[in-house]
Amino acid sequence: MAKVVYEVVEHDGGYAYKVGDVFSETYATHEAAHLAAEEAAQRQQLGDRDEMIEYQDSQGRWHNEVAPGDRRPDTEVKDDLDAEDTADEEDYPNPNRAPFITNDGPER
Repeated sequence: MAKVVYEVVEHDGGYAYKVGDVFSETYATHEAAHLAAEEAAQRQQLGDRDEMIEYQDSQGRWHNEVAPGDRRPDTEVKDDLDAEDTADEEDYPNPNRAPFITNDGPER
């Protein structure tokens, strides 16, 4: 059976988890990144029916494929960082809200 390792790392001035060479979004705290990695690892274990999945490889290419519902990988969260940080509610992304985009370029 395949194994997927979510590794918590420092990234872009904060923390993220990565699988192979692909990083998650950046979180403000180590704890928030760790919890997000745990949740992602748990979601990998959910199975029952085939699902279409989309993922980005380390070269930035996107792939679509079918993940059979009866074959889920083993997962592990690897975290060698110190757990000094604590997470605040605003450190977690809100999946019900569209991203806030600003235009820092010249006015038109």
